[in-house]
Amino acid sequence: MSELPLYTRSQLALRNGQDKPEVWIAYKGLIYDVSRSRLWHNGKHYEHWAGQDLTHELPDAPHDEWVFVHFEPIGKLI
Repeated sequence: MSELPLYTRSQLALRNGQDKPEVWIAYKGLIYDVSRSRLWHNGKHYEHWAGQDLTHELPDAPHDEWVFVHFEPIGKLI
């Protein structure tokens, strides 16, 4: 996993499903492309928005971090 490209918060913020077609989120320092998930349509998942680090918001979710097994990490947040 050390081979993953590094991205800044500004670069992540552009992948919000609005500014660019990619829908990315970060969790525990890893960035995931959730573009193919129907639950992230247009960069919104319930009250959460893509293009940001959602690590601190997961405890409020009805699921645990197991949800990330469906997505390969595509980068690291620096």
